[in-house]
Amino acid sequence: MTGKINKHEDLKAFGLIFAGILLNLACAELAKIFKLPFYFDCIGTIAAAITGGFMPGVLVGFVTNILISFYNFAVLGIHDDATIYYCVVSVLIALVAAAFSQQKYFKKISFKMIVPVLYFVVLGGGLGSVITWGLYGNTMGEELASSLAGRIYTGFVHDAFWAQLYAGLIMDIPDKLISTFLAFLIYRFYPKKLKPTRDKIDLAALAKKGFSLSTKIIICVAMIFGMAAAVVTIVSFGQFRKTLVDAEGGYAMETAKFAATLIDGDMVDEYLRIKDNADGYNRIVRYYDLIWKSSDRIRYLYVYQIREDGCHVVFDVDTPEVPGAETGEVIEFEKAFEKFLPDLLAGKEIDVIESDDEYGWLLTAYYPVFNSKGQCKAYVGVDVSMPNIAEIERIFTIKITTILMGFFITILTVSVYLAKRFIVSPVNSLAKLAGDFAYNDDEARKEALESINDIEIRTGDEIEHLYEAMAKTTRDTVDYITETQRKNEAISTFQSGMINVMADLVESRDQSTGTHIKNTSAYVEIICDELIKEGLYSDIVNEEYKTNVVSSAPMHDIGKIKISDAILNKPGKFTPEEFEIMKTHAAEGAKIISTVKKTVESDALKEDYLGEAENMAHYHHEKWNGKGYPDGLKGEEIPLSARIMAVADVFDALVAERVYKPAMPFDKAISIIKESSGEHFDPVIVEAFLKAEDKIRAVTANIH
Repeated sequence: MTGKINKHEDLKAFGLIFAGILLNLACAELAKIFKLPFYFDCIGTIAAAITGGFMPGVLVGFVTNILISFYNFAVLGIHDDATIYYCVVSVLIALVAAAFSQQKYFKKISFKMIVPVLYFVVLGGGLGSVITWGLYGNTMGEELASSLAGRIYTGFVHDAFWAQLYAGLIMDIPDKLISTFLAFLIYRFYPKKLKPTRDKIDLAALAKKGFSLSTKIIICVAMIFGMAAAVVTIVSFGQFRKTLVDAEGGYAMETAKFAATLIDGDMVDEYLRIKDNADGYNRIVRYYDLIWKSSDRIRYLYVYQIREDGCHVVFDVDTPEVPGAETGEVIEFEKAFEKFLPDLLAGKEIDVIESDDEYGWLLTAYYPVFNSKGQCKAYVGVDVSMPNIAEIERIFTIKITTILMGFFITILTVSVYLAKRFIVSPVNSLAKLAGDFAYNDDEARKEALESINDIEIRTGDEIEHLYEAMAKTTRDTVDYITETQRKNEAISTFQSGMINVMADLVESRDQSTGTHIKNTSAYVEIICDELIKEGLYSDIVNEEYKTNVVSSAPMHDIGKIKISDAILNKPGKFTPEEFEIMKTHAAEGAKIISTVKKTVESDALKEDYLGEAENMAHYHHEKWNGKGYPDGLKGEEIPLSARIMAVADVFDALVAERVYKPAMPFDKAISIIKESSGEHFDPVIVEAFLKAEDKIRAVTANIH
């Protein structure tokens, strides 16, 4: 068992990657030089994938596209090179090749190799054609492919996209057949001593319910990078779209400002009144027609006078699709403009408006025309068509998606490779060691120490530190385990002893209560059992809660230790003053237990066991209707353990004989408890108490 990393394997892997990249570049260049109807740019990718596994193949495919794109830009000066956008195709081909190689499809030449070839064709010819269509539309970018697509279009499918897709698939079949065959030969004759240990991904583990560490790393990296890619895409697209809309909107506004300078604001009313008979009317019509024709970005150009009843047309340039409205014609306000009406009627400038209605998807810029008195007499409107922006957005989306997908797959593959090499393998060694450890007895602990001394992990990083820490922890555990057991026993002894001592103190002073502490503890346990059985207060009551409450129940009257014997053991009825003193035992009991809690180090003991003891001592005389003492709490303001003790405490006081009264008959006491439900007691607790009547009767039978 070892955690050492074989650095020679890494050198072999990077040597294979370098050779694969050179092979891709050389074969692609030869295909261009000899004007072959093939690409031959993935031979090295497939060869690296089937020889070295996922990571070498993916890196070869991705880096090849990056280098070709950089060469075309830096050396050949091609600024619109699309090679980089096909990196996703290259890395997917590498993944497919590595996966099929892992399944022994490339062990020898056989018809089985046709299956991965078909996948390569779908990726190279199919996905590649889809990307080409997304970037350039109805063109394959290659003369032969375009010609084939044209023949398919005219003879078969009559749909440009499908014609191009079929042409891409057909063209890619011989390319991928030859490329796969050459890659297989390279794999077979590649020097064995230079072949790295093929990295594998347990594809079956991805579908299992219990994920391995490798699978979790894949999922985590995929999720992190996927979310990052999504954020980058959304932000980039949003910013890109905003920039385009701002640019087009700015162009529309500048055009509107310029057009506004051609109109004399003092003549607007004359234009509306006498139209082309007004001085300068026809000249403005000619100018506006020239402005409209000067740019294919302008969809509509017009001048409106905005009134309460609608838009009064001053000028409206005719377009081939929509003839301009007549001067003086009134056009209703469109919905997109409703929120701007107050500003338009007031003659103020407004922002560019985006709308999508019967006239299409438009950006509209309105700019006011002022007369010599500074009054707004009309608005020049310029509509810029948005479909051009939509086309640019589509191309941008294709580009950023393909680049990010290729980069994502590459990063994921490299991350998994590095994680397996430097994390998973050493951790598996530690996991096996930890799984074999046992501390049941002295012999098992001795074997644990021997096992950890037999393993040696030397990775020079946190994994090695983890191993050293684990070794030290094991030794410390063996050294201190006996001491820990002794401390646990001491805590348990302390808890039990404290209960007994305190309970004995109370019982020895209160001559009237007899077996009150024992009986109330029994009733509390019966009530808790019934609550668990019936699923009542299930969010609080469970076995652990019951244990804490029952164990601490004997301390509910601990505060009576502060009451004088004269009052505590008085045979008759208390005077009002004596009763007020007697009532203080609840708060005094809580103070005593609170003091004990401060001396205890264990949080569990302090919060669970002593916490419930404090609640019962403090609040067991509170009433559901809020008329109890010491704090007058009501309903669920009273802690649940105190509400349970209230029923147990009162019932035992009723059925037990006291120096000042005889024992009450069982049925009468049950009747009183039932009648007090919702007034003195929590109705749910009473319900549980009454359902366990037989068990309650058995306890009371031992009192008499």
